[in-house]
Amino acid sequence: MAFGTSAPELTVSIVSAINGSAELSIGNVVGSNIFNILMIVGVTAVVAPITITKGTLTKEIPLAILSCVVVLICANDVFLETGTENILNRADGLLMLCFFAIFLGYTFAIAHDNTGEEQAEIRPLSTWRCLLYIVGGLVALIFGGRLFVNGSSEIARSLGVGESVIGLTLVAMGTSLPELASVVAALKKNPEIAIGNVIGSNLFNVFFVLGMSATITPLPLGGITNVDLFYLLAVSLLLFFAGRYYKVRTITRVEGVFMIFAYVVYTGYLIYML
Repeated sequence: MAFGTSAPELTVSIVSAINGSAELSIGNVVGSNIFNILMIVGVTAVVAPITITKGTLTKEIPLAILSCVVVLICANDVFLETGTENILNRADGLLMLCFFAIFLGYTFAIAHDNTGEEQAEIRPLSTWRCLLYIVGGLVALIFGGRLFVNGSSEIARSLGVGESVIGLTLVAMGTSLPELASVVAALKKNPEIAIGNVIGSNLFNVFFVLGMSATITPLPLGGITNVDLFYLLAVSLLLFFAGRYYKVRTITRVEGVFMIFAYVVYTGYLIYML
């Protein structure tokens, strides 16, 4: 579910990287991850408090925090005196893909351990229909991704703002809309799906989407600053502490409202800095 809902981020970021819109590519990932934690989890918690499993709190969320630290380190070449400009180069991209391989192996290990559990009944589809859905969806994603990137770049130019701001806001919100499936799950009394979806999507976005984009072509950070990267780390830590304290392993409606407020504050900061 997480990988599927992150398909738009993958398409948009790679198309942006190929088109030379590095700030749009990085801003899309960073902005989407911030939106996922603060808005998707926040809105879901307001609909129905989210109970977090012990494994998610001790393993998956720390992995998401680690992904933020990896981006911070890779993106601070000037501060770490490893380069004259902050850039995600191919070595950084390959490192992120290695982390993704580890995460994928961990995911398969969990799936193997849970093979004895009762599985939800899935309605079978014919092979030709599956192929049609896959090919049709892939073509639509690629075509739609190009339109989305071109349109976003044009909006940035017409408004006189940097692609980084558009990537962190408009593009991030647009590509994160599939994650709203978590809210639907909450309405169906399965709010815990939101955490798995958000954590999986955020890990996929950093380690695979950003890793693949940087491997294809080096990505200068441009207008993406440490404020944005540290804010992503801060909200990831907020997710951990919201589940760990206040009400043990539960994200309450109060915490959900606070997360939504935190996203409004961040968006207001980006608008103020224009």
